[in-house]
Amino acid sequence: MLKAKLGIAPIAWWNDDLPELSDDVSLEECLAQAAEAGFSGMETGRRFPMDMAQLGPVLDRYGISVCGGWFSGELLHGDIAREQDRIAAQMAFFKAAGAPCIVYGETARSVQGRRDIPLAQKPVLTEAEMATYGRKMSDFADWCAAQGMPISYHHHMAAVVETEAELDLFMKHSSVPLLFDAGHMAFAGGDNLRVIDKHHARITHVHTKDIRKNITNTLDRCRESFLDAVIKGAFTVPGDGDLDFDAIVGALAHHGYEGWFVIEAEQDPKPNPPKEMAIKGHKTLTDVMARAQYEVVG
Repeated sequence: MLKAKLGIAPIAWWNDDLPELSDDVSLEECLAQAAEAGFSGMETGRRFPMDMAQLGPVLDRYGISVCGGWFSGELLHGDIAREQDRIAAQMAFFKAAGAPCIVYGETARSVQGRRDIPLAQKPVLTEAEMATYGRKMSDFADWCAAQGMPISYHHHMAAVVETEAELDLFMKHSSVPLLFDAGHMAFAGGDNLRVIDKHHARITHVHTKDIRKNITNTLDRCRESFLDAVIKGAFTVPGDGDLDFDAIVGALAHHGYEGWFVIEAEQDPKPNPPKEMAIKGHKTLTDVMARAQYEVVG
């Protein structure tokens, strides 16, 4: 039987890009709620001390482990030596925490954090530019793995690798491990099942983000930004949106994926109370996992 672990990201409690979309809870309360909902892992966020001497006892108190966390990469317009320096502290912390990977998100030229720039103005690379970028990312990923902490590449709305076609191109020109995010791929208009079929051999981490299609399908992408979409409620937890997680998880199981399934659903915590959303998402995933013949461990 395939084995899976269920994690969640703290972005439901406090948003790193939109501090106004944050619940007034401490790190300990966030961990307590996640544990009560049934999760065994949590990705890192802005209220996490990046020091296991401080964080370890708190995690142990709630039976939670670090199951990943974001790194804002700038390799698109930077060099590998600079990115090695920038990631060094997080790498040391994640190794001490026993994390499975660092989530690499390319932020160079991205408009994901700019509320004044609409989605339609995201960066676009030619194939030659993507090939150059893919080679740099591959070398960087190889270096990270050699240091004992692999990265997993997060395709992302408003970034240089957003659409299914862009992901195909990036995968063609790189050897980088992939973080598959169901919500971002659906938001970008891609076919999740086709992406899994094409790239399953490279998927090392999974974000089970759901979307509300009535919001993503009616956005004016020439006027509205990624952050506008988040504020409007584009994302939510599995079971609260429109994606078919039976089909998505079933496809991953068919190809033998084992590892973390992490809910990363940034939304306004006031109309979407994080604890209630965490419970709903966990129940949905647990039911889906059982039907896909996964054993949930941890």
